[in-house]
Amino acid sequence: MKKLQRRQFLQFAGAATALPVVPRMAWAENYPVRPVRIIVGFPPGSATDIDMRLIAAPLGQELGQEVLVDNRPGAGSNLAAETVARARPDGYTLLAMTVTNAVNATLYQGLSFDIARDIVPIIGTFESPNSLVVNPSVPANTLSEFIAYAKANPGKINYASFGIGSAPNMNGELLKMMAGINLVHVPYRGSPVPDLLSGQVQAFIGPMPVTISYVRSGKLRALAVSSAKRSAVLPDVPTIAEVVPGFEADIWHGIGAPKGTPPEIVARLNEKINVILADPQIKEKFANLGGTALGGTPEEYGKFVASEIEKWGKVIKAANMQPVSEH
Repeated sequence: MKKLQRRQFLQFAGAATALPVVPRMAWAENYPVRPVRIIVGFPPGSATDIDMRLIAAPLGQELGQEVLVDNRPGAGSNLAAETVARARPDGYTLLAMTVTNAVNATLYQGLSFDIARDIVPIIGTFESPNSLVVNPSVPANTLSEFIAYAKANPGKINYASFGIGSAPNMNGELLKMMAGINLVHVPYRGSPVPDLLSGQVQAFIGPMPVTISYVRSGKLRALAVSSAKRSAVLPDVPTIAEVVPGFEADIWHGIGAPKGTPPEIVARLNEKINVILADPQIKEKFANLGGTALGGTPEEYGKFVASEIEKWGKVIKAANMQPVSEH
């Protein structure tokens, strides 16, 4: 009787151990059964926000569930990244990844997560030049004139960013270092565009999707773009490298998930987003914003993120930027 009870106990114990496996497989096969959230570490109207909203609606149609964009700005986008790193790895909480995540891996000390270790890469979505734009009150019509004015008036020009470590911040510091000028950094938690339009801040070296409409309407003046080649959207605007040789700093976006997310879910998301990025209408929308649709495999995106972490780590050290503590 005791042996029978022991045998029964072992059978029940073995069955209990196996139980989580079946629901996990079924759960991955049926994914998604409720809305999916993409956490964006920047405010509404930012380039990352614009990109993700263009993808969210068609992705929802592909998946058969609503895909929501959830803006969580703060701590240089680390708040959003930490939220996703700590989320359940079930595919329902995704991270809108950007170049800022690669920058923060070196710039910030004491982070509770590692972007390369704790976020599973799914796909790269968007790439675009940054553009150097100024309020029309700035007495400069070209980048050379801007640099000359900045040298003659050190500390007089303020440049805006989405926070310490954001792409506009890194672009501004890189330009300061390479052009030998003194600009004052003004970080914003929300969008700096209203203050840029009013002249409260004078310059912004940020994602083209954020400012392209204001450049077209004449409310802002574009002096240069950060890519190696001129942009097809602003063909008459020179590259920064034409005046400051070697300057290149594009932005990129992608999507990641918490470590431990089932490979089946990662593969499903990658497949569906690749379909969306190949759509001519999406490509045209991205092109109108001055950018390019990406795509590819999770492995390719993972290697790209790793290379960007290494690249910006070198820039931070070369610029002698002091690490920021999260504590």
